[in-house]
Amino acid sequence: MTELPKKPVAPSVWIWISVTLLWGTVFYATSTWMLKTSTFLLGQGVFDPGSNEALTVYLLYVPVLVAVALVSMIVKNLMDPGSLKQIERHQAVAKGKRERYFVSFAGSIATSFIFTVMTAFMHKLSAPLTGEAVDLPAKTVIAAAGLNIAAGLAASMLVGVVFMVTRAVKGAGRG
Repeated sequence: MTELPKKPVAPSVWIWISVTLLWGTVFYATSTWMLKTSTFLLGQGVFDPGSNEALTVYLLYVPVLVAVALVSMIVKNLMDPGSLKQIERHQAVAKGKRERYFVSFAGSIATSFIFTVMTAFMHKLSAPLTGEAVDLPAKTVIAAAGLNIAAGLAASMLVGVVFMVTRAVKGAGRG
């Protein structure tokens, strides 16, 4: 039986929110760790949240992530009404004319950097509520963001490897 081609559609609002929550959670964890590491390595600032403080800040961060997802979706829809460029890109990837396995490295760099800055702000803004001592000089935040880029690139490569393995397993199942 011949499979009918699927008509590409733009991602739903729930896709935007779930992907942003997934990556926001990953980058919250790596950013918090890198902020702690940078504070230690540079000997500048105060940042050592316990698990209770980190969880409280994360729970306050979730609505921010949802807002980021919604604003990002709105901006993308304004820049690409009907998601035509995105659909063309997905079709090119499916035909093998663009990257097949690895998520955009530039996107990973930007995302990991921005999420580190957002995480630092969330810890600072939440400090009166959590009782956490937070003093993060710009130099420490920038160093942490730079270190977190490695986490972003590693995540991009991990997703690519998962895609490769999935494709290989699917291919082996057909043969």
